Amino acid sequence: MDIQGSTSLNYALQVKSAQLANNQQKQEGQAVLQLLESAAAVPAPSTSSSGSLINTYA
Repeated sequence: MDIQGSTSLNYALQVKSAQLANNQQKQEGQAVLQLLESAAAVPAPSTSSSGSLINTYA
């Protein structure tokens, strides 16, 4: 025996849960894009003089 009110409430909760999950995925996607864009803007360090900074006689 199923009560109509509980079925409607269950459906509404499932819809809300799906909406929240969708919003979370969008926010995570935006965060990843911002991270990738900020990482692409940072120039890579030059390695041409790094050998002179390493003490190989320690």
